[in-house]
Amino acid sequence: MNLDALCVYCGSSSRGPESHKKAARDLGKLLADSGIRVIYGGGRVGLMGIVADAALAAGGEVTGIIPKFLDEYEVGHPNVTRLEVVDSMHERKAMMAQLSAGFVILPGGLGTLDEAFEIITWKQLNLHDKPIVIVDIDGYWSGLRAVLDGIVDQGYARPENINLARFVTDVSEVLPAIQAMPEPKIAVTEKWL
Repeated sequence: MNLDALCVYCGSSSRGPESHKKAARDLGKLLADSGIRVIYGGGRVGLMGIVADAALAAGGEVTGIIPKFLDEYEVGHPNVTRLEVVDSMHERKAMMAQLSAGFVILPGGLGTLDEAFEIITWKQLNLHDKPIVIVDIDGYWSGLRAVLDGIVDQGYARPENINLARFVTDVSEVLPAIQAMPEPKIAVTEKWL
């Protein structure tokens, strides 16, 4: 699988536990060491900033995509390889999806949850078939897993939908999980979004 760039969804807050910050540092370094460009939300704060800084420190390339109204609020990262300032959240998410070969979801808040559900839903709707990996550090996403299982159990999603995203418990499992997935055949295109 050609993993030239992976999109990382994660929190813009620094208030989470040290284990989440370590996972963000480890992921940024892992992607840079593997020659994989980081695509992310463009902020220099929280886990987003930690991922970007770790990738840059390891010699990696980082592309941030941030809406104008968040550029000051989340403080756009001035030192990334490329910072795209766009007009809307929708444009941000579409561009992140188009530039990425797959998606990695670290802990985060409501924005991260929104991004996760949207990219999983797009996959369910066959708008893309890129790999999605959710890194369940210290059981952070166990509630999400339970919600997804409940949706399937209650008949609102087919049993195979539970496999739209792969859950792993450590950053070291991200690339092996992606490599084990089928090669994507459907790319995200603007006409679908």
